[in-house]
Amino acid sequence: MSLFSHRAHAGINPSKSLDHKYRCTVIPPWFINTASLILMGLLVLLSLSIGVADFSWSGILQSLLTQSANSDSSLLLVSRIPRTIAIILTGIAMAVAGMIIQVVLKNRFVEPSMVGATQSAALGLLVVSLLFPASALIVKMGVATIAAVFGMMLFMLLIHRIPPTDFLMIPLIGIVFGGIIEAVTTFIAYQTESLQMLSVWQFGDFSGVLAGRYELLWLTGALCVLAYIIADKLTIVGLGDNIALNLGISKRQVTWIGVGMVAMMSAVVVVTVGMIPFIGLVVPNIVSRLMGDKLRRSLPAVALLGASAVLLCDIIGRSIRYPFEVPVATVFGVVGTVLFLWLLLRAPSEQ
Repeated sequence: MSLFSHRAHAGINPSKSLDHKYRCTVIPPWFINTASLILMGLLVLLSLSIGVADFSWSGILQSLLTQSANSDSSLLLVSRIPRTIAIILTGIAMAVAGMIIQVVLKNRFVEPSMVGATQSAALGLLVVSLLFPASALIVKMGVATIAAVFGMMLFMLLIHRIPPTDFLMIPLIGIVFGGIIEAVTTFIAYQTESLQMLSVWQFGDFSGVLAGRYELLWLTGALCVLAYIIADKLTIVGLGDNIALNLGISKRQVTWIGVGMVAMMSAVVVVTVGMIPFIGLVVPNIVSRLMGDKLRRSLPAVALLGASAVLLCDIIGRSIRYPFEVPVATVFGVVGTVLFLWLLLRAPSEQ
């Protein structure tokens, strides 16, 4: 306890000191990005090949040679390719959103589902679906985004008085906060007999993704590009208030831009495929330990690894009970829970 207090008085964040240990063994970014890109390419081919419907690459080749559509080419264009693109965009969006919220809150143990973003988005989506069931998809996404922003604002007010040294208390409060919002959402759905509709948003699943039902996810890709453009400003804000002020960066403005981006990414993913927890927690932590804390350098690796992780979990979910599917949220929830507990228990012992 005395050691912890000494660090608190010295102004040292234990999570920062933990990250500093890994900066000495940073792996070159080009190696990690190349390996992640090769892994993602192999997983894409495997994802396109797995499914209940009959499919063969020889049929695709025959369709290309004869320049005429057949059952294989139709299946590939209508189902397999849209599903794979949706998986990639979802993995990229949630991993990048997790990285952003960790930098903004200066805490390595948070992600969108731990700050009330995804739960608030689901609550807003449920309310607008009950009050205005015929509203357009863009309206539902807008309401879900606003709800996610309000949920994150409330969470930031809750943790405002927590000292920076209690870095493990913030994710624990976030888990409780998210559970409360989810309980309220479930109660409303139960009273209105909408539990089946709510379950579609609470469990991330790509089985219903077809051409024309996933294109909204391209918006998250644009937001990821914006995150890369302002990556240096986000990194400066994550270094501390005094450093941001000395370098002429508006902490409040950059923080709200980051919060808005995280809220919109979470809302789009919830509206399109549902909640997928722990991607934004596990992937940024792994990349940070391999490449360090500079956001512009690590963001491509975070995006590639996030896409590969969701692809792998989707392939596992389609294979373990073939021809039935286990939702990606269930598979990644199991893996993510184990890795999250490992991160929580490992960090204090290494300080």
